[in-house]
Amino acid sequence: MSQTHNAAGATERTPEQQEALHAIERLVAFALHNKLIEEADWDYSRNLLLEQFGFSEPYAGVLDNTVPDGPQAMLDTLIDYGFTIGLIPENTDTYRDLLDAKIMGHLMARPSEVVRAFRHTEQAEGIEAATKQFYELSIHSNYIRMDRIAKNVYWTQDTAYGDMEITINLSKPEKSPKEIAMAKLLPPPVYPKCQLCRENVGYAGRVNHPARQNLRVIPLELNGEPWLFQYSPYVYYNEHCIIFHHDHVPMKLTKDTLRRLLAFVGEYPHYFIGSNADLPIVGGSILTHDHFQGGRHTFAIQNAQPEAVFRHANAPGLTLSLVKWPMSVMRLASHDPAELLEAGNAVYEAWKVYSDSTVDIEAFSDVDGEQVPHNTVTPIVRRSADGGYEMDLVLRNNRTNDVHPEGIFHPHREMHHLKKENIGLIEVMGLAILPGRLKEELDGIANILAGDNELAEAAQAVDHDLNKHLRWTEELKQSHGANLTKEEAVTLVQQQVGLKFAEILEHAGVYKHDEAGRQAFRRFVTSMGYTE
Repeated sequence: MSQTHNAAGATERTPEQQEALHAIERLVAFALHNKLIEEADWDYSRNLLLEQFGFSEPYAGVLDNTVPDGPQAMLDTLIDYGFTIGLIPENTDTYRDLLDAKIMGHLMARPSEVVRAFRHTEQAEGIEAATKQFYELSIHSNYIRMDRIAKNVYWTQDTAYGDMEITINLSKPEKSPKEIAMAKLLPPPVYPKCQLCRENVGYAGRVNHPARQNLRVIPLELNGEPWLFQYSPYVYYNEHCIIFHHDHVPMKLTKDTLRRLLAFVGEYPHYFIGSNADLPIVGGSILTHDHFQGGRHTFAIQNAQPEAVFRHANAPGLTLSLVKWPMSVMRLASHDPAELLEAGNAVYEAWKVYSDSTVDIEAFSDVDGEQVPHNTVTPIVRRSADGGYEMDLVLRNNRTNDVHPEGIFHPHREMHHLKKENIGLIEVMGLAILPGRLKEELDGIANILAGDNELAEAAQAVDHDLNKHLRWTEELKQSHGANLTKEEAVTLVQQQVGLKFAEILEHAGVYKHDEAGRQAFRRFVTSMGYTE
């Protein structure tokens, strides 16, 4: 879309060009107001965007002094215009996101300048102020897509274990079938090796890898090793951060892992930090790059109350509690991080080789003469209100059998209509991350409970989206009828999902909440020399 000049030499522009130029001015103003750039960067940043969109002169119209609340409206205008001039081949979420990050990358300081600002704030005002500033930068740069996160469905549900948090994740854009097909044709990734690698900073992205020109990270040292700190682009809770190794090394839980977690909360006492387990089925989604997740949020697990408290003669300042939680949690607490490290590692080492056939716990399986391990933990570390240290060790086992081929301590098949994915760190702590498909499906179930007989009949078809929920829907109809108001039905369905999430976590617990399970749990604790 070319620009023309009139007889007087003035540039004549189409309405679309005028809108794009106006969006550039407002976007630069937004960046300045929110400290993405400084006053001296104004002309430089504007010129980068003018070049990006093929303009030789800026907007000549009258501008008001109002600053937009967020960048998305201007970005949408520019991306729409970018599509018309061929900057992206298709007007899909994937390609729009690639251009989105590139635009915002023009409106940010270099990584070294961001790190320098973080360190300055940390020294002048403290670590809380530094992380707050960095979090706001990640939001204003559109790295954290708050416009999408706001679409997530969220509610809480009171259970026997406290208030569980339930989310239906709608923030990750879905790829079109064509994009999925294209991604399959691309060679395996070589650079960056994964989405956690430090080389993502400034990377332009591609159809099977997100653009990261607007990503910034903060270096930190844990256990004398180089690590990096950033925020998650799909924050599931307040200040949801990721701490990842400088190098692309696989996840492995060791004593050093626990030492790193304790070191982090020593430097970032306002954050918790945790690690996914390091085995398949009970592990996280990325086991190829060592990383942790943290943030500033109080999860239900933190409020879980002790059911039994133990002490050990070799650790006089430490307590070990079994807490009331659907999964099997040992909470170690001490004001001495060194004492806590030794105790936590002793529990972990003991658990890795512990078996109890009376409750179906086997530490190893023999596969072709090789001992395959099954026991590991999901560790979570935080500071207590009195300045002490707490470490939750959630016991995990990834065995499978003929009855539960996806995992004995995994969501069982009767729950797969709601969730069949791994129970990772965030869900262990009491925040359900349910698939986006459930937004429409749960609404459909509510419609059936509100008397939609036609939909109930259609759901009988095997290929219908609600067919997988038939058994559960029938149970709800029998218990509550099918003449609810829509509002009552939505409330009921959400309540029942929350209760089922607690049951899913019970499935993942290695020690069950019956007398046999409680006694077996105590046997493990006392086998390590602890007394109640």
